[in-house]
Parts: sequence; structure tokens; C-alpha cells
Amino acid sequence: MRAVVDQFAESFQSNATNPPAAASLSLHYLAKSLAKLLEIARRELDCDREAAKASLVTASSILESEIERSSGANGCARGGLAAWQIVRVQAYIDSNLHRTIHIRNLSDVARRSPAHFSRKFKLAVGESPHAHVVRRRLERACYLMMTSAEPLSEIALSVGFSDQAHLSRLFRHAFGQSPASWRRERGVRPGMA
Repeated sequence: MRAVVDQFAESFQSNATNPPAAASLSLHYLAKSLAKLLEIARRELDCDREAAKASLVTASSILESEIERSSGANGCARGGLAAWQIVRVQAYIDSNLHRTIHIRNLSDVARRSPAHFSRKFKLAVGESPHAHVVRRRLERACYLMMTSAEPLSEIALSVGFSDQAHLSRLFRHAFGQSPASWRRERGVRPGMA
């Protein structure tokens, strides 16, 4: 009996990783699978409690994985921000890198309190809002160093760092070298464009 439950679970998992194109077919298969597992559990409850338990555990894990998969497909990391909030916050950050960006500005964009926003942002994105803003500033600085001949001091100010030393310190921490040497390695020198 245990082998039947294990085979059934493997069959479901292979279909879950390659879901059919139509959502209704996937939902139909899920419902049919769960009904079959629950029927096995009901039949085995009196004569083989371990088989019944195995069937219930499998049904439970299938439900949990389906809930996680569908919540991820809806664009909301488990416990994080909704997709529309992340998109709005990202757009706000990218269009305001040259300014000081406070948590309260970002939380207003996402329509959450600052503390709640900070926790949920980290769950959704994997880094704190501050770390994310710094990373985006460094990415923009890299882009500008590659595509323009502006001096590093101008690039630092244009992406929201207080001065070139601020850019250099965070750049060295992130990339292990100074912005000037990073730029030279890529063949871009100030005055060239």
C-alpha cells in the first residue's frame, strides 16, 4: 500500500513541475489526486493505520506545495509584498536615485507603515530597502561609468551618493576594487565616450 501512495505522489509531483497549459486541467488533476488519496486513507483507516497516515501526509504535502506554487504565481512572495507594490517601489527607487530616499517615502508608495513595509520588502526582495537602494545606485553608477565620460565625482552625485568617497567606499565593499580601476579594466577612461 505504501508503494501505491509513493508512486501516486511521484506522479503528482512530476505533473506539478510541468503543469498543463490550462489552469482548469491542473485544478481538476489536483482535486482528483486529493480525492483518490483521501479515499485510500478512508479505506485503510481500519486495517492499516500506517498506510492511511501515509496517504493523508501525502495529500497534505500536495496541498501545501500547490498553495505555495500558486501564491508564487500570483506575484507575492510568501508573506512579502504584492507584485504591484514591488513594481511601484522599484519604479520610485529608479526614478529617484539622485535624491535621498527614506523608508517613509517607499512605504508611502507601497501604502504600508514604514516598519511593516521594511519587514515585507525584505521577505519579498531578499534584502533590506536600504541595501536594495544602495545596490541600485551602484548598478546605475556602473552603467554610467561604462556609457559616459563623466568623472566619478559627477557620477557619484547623479546616483545619490554624497560624494566620490562615498561611492568609492561602497563600490569597493561590493566589488572588491575601486570604481576607477573597475572602469579602467573595462577600457573606459574619463574624456572618452
